[in-house]
Formats: sequence, C-alpha cells, structure tokens
Amino acid sequence: MNTPLGTDRQQAARDHLWMHMARHSGLHNGGKVPIISRGEGHMIYDDAGRGYIDGLAGLFVVNAGHGRAELAEVMAKQAEKLAFMPLWSYAHEPAIDLAERLAGYAPGDLNRVFFTTGGGEAVESAFKLAKQYFKLKGQPGKTKVISRALAYHGTPQGALAITSLPGMKTPFEPLVPGTFRVPNTNFYRAPEMFSENEKDFGLWAAERIREAIEFEGADSVAAVFLEPVQNSGGCFPPPPGYFDRVREICDEYDVLLVSDETICAFGRIGDMFACNDFGYTPDIITSAKALTSGYVPLGVMIASEKLFEPFTKGDTTFYHGYTFGGHPVAAAVAMANLDIFEREDLNGNVHRNADAFKSTLEKLKDIDIVGDVRGAGYFYGIELVKDKSTKETFNDEESERLLRDYLTPALWEAGLYCRADDRGDPVIQLAPPITIGQPEFDQIESILRSVLSEASSKI
Repeated sequence: MNTPLGTDRQQAARDHLWMHMARHSGLHNGGKVPIISRGEGHMIYDDAGRGYIDGLAGLFVVNAGHGRAELAEVMAKQAEKLAFMPLWSYAHEPAIDLAERLAGYAPGDLNRVFFTTGGGEAVESAFKLAKQYFKLKGQPGKTKVISRALAYHGTPQGALAITSLPGMKTPFEPLVPGTFRVPNTNFYRAPEMFSENEKDFGLWAAERIREAIEFEGADSVAAVFLEPVQNSGGCFPPPPGYFDRVREICDEYDVLLVSDETICAFGRIGDMFACNDFGYTPDIITSAKALTSGYVPLGVMIASEKLFEPFTKGDTTFYHGYTFGGHPVAAAVAMANLDIFEREDLNGNVHRNADAFKSTLEKLKDIDIVGDVRGAGYFYGIELVKDKSTKETFNDEESERLLRDYLTPALWEAGLYCRADDRGDPVIQLAPPITIGQPEFDQIESILRSVLSEASSKI
C-alpha cells in the first residue's frame, strides 16, 4: 500500500523537490529542509509552529507583510470573475487600471507599462526593447549593454548575460554576447584616494561608465542597467551626484538608462520607485517582487514615451510577451496591495524610520567582525571582515565556514530569517517587511549581536 501524500514531507522534499539556488548534497544524508507553514505580519512559522522574524521579506518581496486576508479575498473574487486572459492584442480591466496607476507613480514620461511575471523577465524585456528601439531608429549597431561589477539582474539568458557574477554564469555559457562591466559603488572598498570623499568616489564610478561607452564605441552601446541600491555584494547605495552624472553621460552618448528596481521599488527604499528617492529619471524601470507583496507573481517593465513612439506606426510590433504577464488575478492583487500601501502609509513608514533602522544596525559595529553597515531605506547589508583595521576579508574557505556552516543555521535557530551571502565579500543582508518599526529593529539587532559575537569568538 502506498504511503498517503503529505505523510512525510521531509522525505518527499528530499525525493522530489528541486529547490532554487540550493545545495542538495546534504539532503541525501538525512539533512532537514526547513518547511514554512504560515506567515503573519513580519513573522513566518515552520511546520513545528516555531516563529521567526522574516528579515528578508521572503526574498525582498513581502513588503506589506504576511497574512493579508484582504489580498486573498481579492484573488478569489477576481478568479471568479475572470481567471485568465492574455494581453496578446486584448486587454482586461485589472491590467488597464494597474498600468494607469503605475504610470502615475513613475517619473517623467514613463507611461508605457509592459507586464511580465517576474524581475528577470522584466530585465529580459528591457534588453530586447533597447535593441529593437535602436534598430527602428536606424542605429542597428547599438546592441551592447553595460552593468556593474557583482550586480545580479536575473537568470534568463539575456538577463544572466547582464548579471556580473561569474559563478552564476559559467555553467550556462555561451550567453548572449555584448555585455560589459564597470565598477560598482561600494564606498567601503573604494580606491584609497577616495576613502574620505564619497561624492568624488561616486563621480569617479560614474566616469567609468562614460569610459566604457567610449571604449566600446557609443554607436555600439544601447543601454546601462543599474539598480538604485545594488543588491549583490551587499547593498551598495549610490554616492551623492552619482545618478545625476550617469544620466548626463547616457544623454550625451544616446544610451538608455535602465533602473532595475526588482528589489528597490514599492517602498523598499521609501518611494514607490527608488529612482524618485535618488532624484533621477531613467528611460526604463524594471520591477516585480513587492508589486504584489509576493501574493501572486507579477513583473513590469515601464518605458518612456520615446521608446514606445516607433511602435505607434504602421505594422511595427514588439514581438515579445509572456502567457501569464499581467495575469488578471495578479493585477487585481497588485491594485489591492498598493491600496494597502497608501491607506497605511507604508512608504511614509520607511521614510520616517529609515534613519532609525540604520542607526540601530550600526550599533553592531562594535563587534570585531563587523566591518561595514550600508544601504538605504529598509534595505541593508552588514559586511563581515577578518580584520577591521585593514578591512581584510575572509578567503573562500573561511567564508564558507562562517556563512554556510555557522551563521545561516545559527541565525535561523535564534529566530531570524535573513541572507548570509558570499557573492563578493561576505555579508548579511536585511530587507524586512516595511510595516515594522523600532521594536522590531531592536529584536533584529539583538539576535544579530548574539550570533555575530559568538561567531567573532570562533574565528
């Protein structure tokens, strides 16, 4: 007689579930998979009923918090009314309403909203649009893309080519050609001549984009893809004046500026779009994740009027799309999610409390292995170092032992779900739901202090 489904989920996970970005080798030896059963507010609970602070909002996603019954109700009502309809030459009310609303939040004339089902697809869409746009403008050679060192922009073949993490790219090569790297804005690791002047460092980093465009030839470069606050590597915020100069450079060389806000939009930094927080207007915004607070998958590419204009003539078509892009249930949930943001002033909560979050986390700098605390809004990275005076980092073996063998399980056991990341120098990343405030900041700091102090004594 077969065992009924759901009887032993640990064994079923070991036998059948292929988890994303996960090492499965340990599971064959009886390793245990953490199974999350429910969420409420800023907390998640495992199948044994134990609670954990969701210090990563799932994966930079659940900005409005878990357990929002009204979003589940919206899903059900929309599914009863219209469960599915593609946007392939047809429209439906939820997609129209959401497009109008997003255009209202976006800066400048970014009025054209193209829906996907995730951030990687949004980046892929922007890459393809940039190339076709210049072909339609009579500049077919403009196909190359520039991004920053250590940056992550997604896993589809085009987005992965823009991504700057060799370990993630090598297994899938050859990738889409024509992508190039420039320095990121990690001020903690800035060249010594800029160690005391963040603005000069930012202008230096921006000039490396100009240099790359000139080296490749402006007639061959289509776009620059940048996150407002770079995620991979540990939350690199833009120095003062950085995006102003990048915008000037892109305008000078007729290169599109893409603001990849897959993480940074919808309150993570404060505004609905982080480019508004930092005062620049891109040509394209890509986003996903918190657009629905993760209740249903949905991504978006928002383009300026100039990019849409060639598609208003004759039979010119953007031959690109996704079956589930702009799904009516997802669009309805996004509208309700944004209603919550506005009703509860979640963006204002971030603006009011961002400094407190930063100052609370900065208390951890008295721990020997905490080298830097950086980020913006409710999005922070804590870089761990072997020697604070020299900023010496851990080697690969030490980083593996510190992050995977100790910190990840120890933080989980202490009641905090967050990310211990080694894509670059070792960091701990925090991006909690944007509903929280000082009491939760203190809880997060207390757990981190306990675990990091213990880790420091083990080094």
